[in-house]
Amino acid sequence: MSTTDTTLNASRASRPGIARKAKAYLALTKPRVIELLLVSTLPTMIYAERGFPSIGLILATLVGGAFAAGSAGAFNCYIDRDIDKLMHRTENRPLVTGEVTPREALIFSWLLGAAAIAILWFGANPLSAWLGLGAIFFYVVIYTIILKRRTAQNIVWGGAAGCFPVLIAWAAVTNSVEWPAVILFMVIFLWTPPHYWPLSMRYGEDYRNAKVPMLGAIAGAKVVSVQVVLYAWAMVACSLLMVPAGGAGWVYTVTAVLAGAWFLYESHALYNRAQREDISDKRAMKVFHGSISYLTLLFIALAVDPFIGPAVMAG
Repeated sequence: MSTTDTTLNASRASRPGIARKAKAYLALTKPRVIELLLVSTLPTMIYAERGFPSIGLILATLVGGAFAAGSAGAFNCYIDRDIDKLMHRTENRPLVTGEVTPREALIFSWLLGAAAIAILWFGANPLSAWLGLGAIFFYVVIYTIILKRRTAQNIVWGGAAGCFPVLIAWAAVTNSVEWPAVILFMVIFLWTPPHYWPLSMRYGEDYRNAKVPMLGAIAGAKVVSVQVVLYAWAMVACSLLMVPAGGAGWVYTVTAVLAGAWFLYESHALYNRAQREDISDKRAMKVFHGSISYLTLLFIALAVDPFIGPAVMAG
């Protein structure tokens, strides 16, 4: 075998295979975040329809919404590649490891975003497409570029991007944005800080190294725990507005009360430990994981609710 052949084979061997490259592109989209966003999409569509929408509409909305979230996540990875390499939590992202180049990531982000808008526009309606575009803009520009590195309130206002799926879902079914969709938007908006701030407590050193002012990283546990409790109470109260203003039935109402009471208990447990300076990463992450369970239960109940019984406050 010639030297040229040996060099060529070595070069080919060093290139990531197709499967590995595909996995790297998938990682750019932050699939775990997409999963969480989709948890709220289908139940909202079912509730808006008071039954099951057409399969075509469901698929278009889910795929379009997933692509929009994936595009926003990929843009975020591109913009934050300088700080991602400074944090243990993000040091294995594809742009840090070199499995995807910045140019490839940027092209991928634009293509995925364009596909998302097209799918929502033609598969659902223009209103849902505009809301999808708004979600991408909010996460990429408002949160990642403007807020994230400048203020400890970054996740509060930037987290609004994660609330758009319920608006997109409602608009896809009704071609409008009505009060129940606004209430669900606010539930997720108020849920985001008590969901994310315990995580930022766990990875506080990472954020401090990267000079990202997440509240959980720059404030003490006592301060963070107070904010977690306040937002948790506001979130639960907002979730109950679905009863008088959103036509919710008993399944949703009972679940919102019980799941809300459980999450409030966990939030207060975090607060009590923080006041005694007995806080640990394990306790903070328990609230983080608990917040995911809470939101999942709430939206499962929302999906089941139209099929079981009338509204609690039926006129």
